Amino acid sequence: MELDFDSDQEALRESVRSFLATECPIGRVRDIVDARFVGHPVDTEPLHRQMVDLGWAALTVPEDAGGLGLGPVELALVAEELGRALAPGPLFATLTQFTPTITELGTTDQRRAFLRAIAAGTSAGTVAIAEASGSTDPAATTTIATPAGTGFTLQGAKHLVFEPTAGGHVIVVARTPGSHGDVGVGAFVAPIDSVRVDPIDATDPSRELTMVTFDSVTVEAHAVLGTPGPAVAAGIRRALQVATVGLALDAVGAAQQLFDVSLEYAKQREQFGVPIGSFQAIKHKFADMLILLERARALGYFAALTIAEDDDRRALATAMAKAAAGDAVAKITKEAIQVHGGIGYTWEADVHLYVRRLESDALLFGTAVQHRRTVAELIGVGR
Repeated sequence: MELDFDSDQEALRESVRSFLATECPIGRVRDIVDARFVGHPVDTEPLHRQMVDLGWAALTVPEDAGGLGLGPVELALVAEELGRALAPGPLFATLTQFTPTITELGTTDQRRAFLRAIAAGTSAGTVAIAEASGSTDPAATTTIATPAGTGFTLQGAKHLVFEPTAGGHVIVVARTPGSHGDVGVGAFVAPIDSVRVDPIDATDPSRELTMVTFDSVTVEAHAVLGTPGPAVAAGIRRALQVATVGLALDAVGAAQQLFDVSLEYAKQREQFGVPIGSFQAIKHKFADMLILLERARALGYFAALTIAEDDDRRALATAMAKAAAGDAVAKITKEAIQVHGGIGYTWEADVHLYVRRLESDALLFGTAVQHRRTVAELIGVGR
């Protein structure tokens, strides 16, 4: 298992970071947050189009479907940089949720049908799996997929759906009538334009989260991924590992930027005639934050590597990565606000923009507590 980035991966990271620093500065994110808080529409399409034109949407699309055919490590690098910039728009969900699920469950024809448009930038995608409770366990799904001719009819609702985009697609996790657990669990690709989308009043307005309702939405046979049952449920879980690691590294990127902003502020803010960063207590805070941040980053990339190599430890590594990211979020958000003092609580300071993204990332796809419980189960603790 290679633990160092090669020159191409380093170049990818630097190019993504450079572009986002120029085209998605924190001022642009603030404008989006301000607009959404007062109910004004936000158009992220121009930024998304620029990223697509750079080939980012095609990054992990298989080559036979018109993509670049890169892997989970490259995806992880991009996810971290998107988090660092608090980047809005559908690219994150497309890269970390839609494309991995199609790749995992789709036939060759389905991959080409759905992913060519992704690679070309003419479509975007997301996944609808979370229940009202926030659970993303396929066995817990309540949306019903009723056989209808050669296809299925969907009835139900999904919560916390990332950035559904007009003209794009949503993969719906649903179950056949009367089924329980993994039995009857399926994945169905529906056009966004065929479903009802209601924005959620989310903690982090820089990223649109929605509730998607399916009212007798028909999905034809060509858009059914596999045969509903345990094999599909297992494939969804594997794809969900990619999404979870992506979210963990999105949090790492945002936490790193909040750490950097706070460190710079500590060097400038003075008390008793000296920068507060010179106080030993403040140095200890930053040392503790840095340890948690580097731990989360290392576990995030290790998880990406286990997925890339289809290592038996991928489920364990994913849970560890998300738990570590949650631990870093809890510490860094608290300490960053304290370092900034009273101004850290104000709307005018940028601190809350990062805190909002981090608190959102910590809750989505399982909290640190939930993932630690998964770790304990996987290593046999308490049996």
